[in-house]
Amino acid sequence: MFDDTTPMIDRLRAILPQIKANAAKAETDRMVPAENIELLKGTGLHRAFQPKAYGGLEMPVPDFENCIALIATACGSTAWAISLLAEHAHQIALYSKTLQDEIWGDDPDTLSSSSIAPYGQAVEVEGGVRFSGEFGWSSGCDHATWAILGFLRDDAEAGKVYSFAIVPRADYEIKDNWFTAGMRGTGSKTLVVKDAFVPEHRIESVPALMTLTSAGAALYPGSQIYHVPFIYVFASCFSAVSLGIAERMIELYTERTQGRVRAYTGAKVGQSIPACMRLAESTHQVAAGRAFLEKTWAEMRDHAERHEYPTPTQMAFWRTNQAYAVKMFVAAVDRLFEASGGSAWFDDAEAQRLFRNSHMTAAHAYTDYDICAQILGRALMGLEPDPSLF
Repeated sequence: MFDDTTPMIDRLRAILPQIKANAAKAETDRMVPAENIELLKGTGLHRAFQPKAYGGLEMPVPDFENCIALIATACGSTAWAISLLAEHAHQIALYSKTLQDEIWGDDPDTLSSSSIAPYGQAVEVEGGVRFSGEFGWSSGCDHATWAILGFLRDDAEAGKVYSFAIVPRADYEIKDNWFTAGMRGTGSKTLVVKDAFVPEHRIESVPALMTLTSAGAALYPGSQIYHVPFIYVFASCFSAVSLGIAERMIELYTERTQGRVRAYTGAKVGQSIPACMRLAESTHQVAAGRAFLEKTWAEMRDHAERHEYPTPTQMAFWRTNQAYAVKMFVAAVDRLFEASGGSAWFDDAEAQRLFRNSHMTAAHAYTDYDICAQILGRALMGLEPDPSLF
């Protein structure tokens, strides 16, 4: 059992050196080391969004995202995976109590991964669906025993409805195909489901989850976090990881450049005007990005505390702010990396891992700023949301 007398951020600081020491192993193994998961479970962070009824924390969004950013300063892959493994409890808490008891009843520490793009094929049968498909990008799946998987469900009135099916580990295989340039340690492999039966209580539509009308939406009226549609918390995790990576890049660049000497001239790089200017601009940029995210997280918390459903424009900002912040963080990292010299390109150099991982944070569908700019622009113009922009 985790120590609940110490603030979560301090619990994480205590294990940060061990997580950082395992960063190279995460890359080599192409998954988060089991030791890191156990260390994080020891803090209780994995139960951040789990209902208190199962021993969870129902943590406010700002507190959680600051924890994720801190972990990312040590290992971006670990931060990415644990953020999703923890956040999925937010979705599960909106499902039926029957499902929640199945997942957490015997083992409250149970984790779930996901692959939410609607790649599944479902055939309607009595009591549920027969479900099949291959689902990529399931971060942290090696440490999970359930999976949240996307599909389009046939509806007589609405047509195809975007939905999620939740399936146990016995119903899927993990295809080890995670070979990437960035975020190598997330273990975001592909899950393969072959004709599994998914009962009705393990299925929810995305519209119901987003409008808080799903089977479990009213189970915890006294809670706060469940009054924020889950997708905005889900999306915020990626920007928090990107923030932590950028903050670590500033620290690393400063440490390396202060003592760096040019090989051919002996000049002290840390005393050069360009080096100081690059550091200053990236520091300003990351600080501005952090402030922007903190404002967004605070708005989510405030809405949750008031049990107030956000307006369409507010939701558009929440959905897109994180992508703009990631864009800022990547630019800040690039500015420093391109001036870090040839030694930063060695495989064992932390700077190149930060560079690769930073760019990967901008590659997710939810951090694609071309999409996000369209979503926000339409909202500001008073246009109806484009269903092709999710």
